Amino acid sequence: MPGITREEVAHLARLARLELKGEELDHFAGQLDDIIGAVARVSEVADQDVPPTSHPLPLTNVMRADEVRPSLTPEQALSGAPAQEQQRFKVPQILGEE
Repeated sequence: MPGITREEVAHLARLARLELKGEELDHFAGQLDDIIGAVARVSEVADQDVPPTSHPLPLTNVMRADEVRPSLTPEQALSGAPAQEQQRFKVPQILGEE
């Protein structure tokens, strides 16, 4: 018999607004019990001398530092635009909003 009951699965389904059939309740009860068992096994492995981690390998930030570099002027950027307004690209309105 699974540790998660059919009634508990039905309750979870109601909270998630899922409509489940009787055989689905039994099927998911077994699956949820397996998941809880797997999590319990992982919890048993964790030991006091093992610090919690989010990744098995140390990660470092690989982004470069922000540096000001020469770039296009607004006029250069807009030079090929079919329409422009107030130093911005002008595009057709698509949502009907102002």
